[in-house]
Amino acid sequence: MSKICDICGKRPTTGYNVSHANNHTKRRWLPNLHRVKVVINGQTRHLRVCTRCIRSGKIVKPVSQ
Repeated sequence: MSKICDICGKRPTTGYNVSHANNHTKRRWLPNLHRVKVVINGQTRHLRVCTRCIRSGKIVKPVSQ
């Protein structure tokens, strides 16, 4: 399963852990993704969306009944 936001395209970035002895080991920073229900063109779908997109209002959640 890809760790990519369906709205903004945010994806994992890579870099190094650097120890006090300056040893470098590879690591990844993963986006904070959530699976949410989103209204798109009047239809409700599940999308994997980062929390930044949810908080900024780039998605519209369905009205609960």
